[in-house]
Amino acid sequence: MHEGTISVAELPGGFDMQATVESGQTYLWDRADDGMFEDDHAWGSDAWYHTVLPATFTDTDEPQVIRVRLLDDHVEWEASTPEAPAYLTRLLRLDDDLDAIIDDCPDLPLLERAFTEYRGMRLVRDPPFPCLVSFICSAQMRVERIHGMCMRLAQQYGERVTFDGDTYFAFPTPDQLAAATEADLRDLSLGYRAPYVQRTAEMVATGEADPAHARDLDYEAAREYLTQFVGVGDKVADCVLLFSLDFLEAVPLDTWIQTAIEEYYPDCDGDNYADTSRKIRRQFGDRYAGYAQTYVFFYLRTGGE
Repeated sequence: MHEGTISVAELPGGFDMQATVESGQTYLWDRADDGMFEDDHAWGSDAWYHTVLPATFTDTDEPQVIRVRLLDDHVEWEASTPEAPAYLTRLLRLDDDLDAIIDDCPDLPLLERAFTEYRGMRLVRDPPFPCLVSFICSAQMRVERIHGMCMRLAQQYGERVTFDGDTYFAFPTPDQLAAATEADLRDLSLGYRAPYVQRTAEMVATGEADPAHARDLDYEAAREYLTQFVGVGDKVADCVLLFSLDFLEAVPLDTWIQTAIEEYYPDCDGDNYADTSRKIRRQFGDRYAGYAQTYVFFYLRTGGE
């Protein structure tokens, strides 16, 4: 087992593990105490979290387990690979200058309250295929149920990994998931999303399309590219762009952001998704509008106003 620490003082803007992985950005992490998404105010926990990096995401072409917790002034990690700090930096965007990002965002009272409430929350950078599938599963679902779907997919179809005497499961590869039938996926409580997941996995497995290819496109072209996957509309595409593919300007127009537009920024209510998207991105400062969106989303979802 490999282990070590990362000093929070070396991360501009700080870091909060719980807010980062329990804010609805990612469904690929879990807690050792089974308390994922149970806290109303998800910030400041020192619980152990873990994820399994898929083989396609690692330098060894093998899945790797990483366990992490935040203790006072440092991030403590244990892993099956000595490269865990580099992977954590990539997954949790620890190299983002959060102070500079917040300073670059406009001075809006709602944003300021959200930044203050969840200081240290960072965006995630999930592997593209697991991110895509997790947000296909997100339609009309609460965060804890989305998380449950992703965990069941991993346990049923993903590679089993043993680490430090415990068993973990990697999220399934496109090939593994494409082999599942619609009925199999419905048995895992995916409901009407089952054929969407199966067909999307098949598209990636056969090389028909790959979500990672969107990274090389301009923002709106990248969003359009992702909508070719079955079950992916503009909002899900924006989630994948923001939480996996480094488009920090993306603003997924979910229920909470629509509420923010209605109550705080009515001039941003456009004629269609693309029009509203452009307006709210400008309102949130364009360059880091996705950071602003994520803070506002989490703040409003947890009772802020």
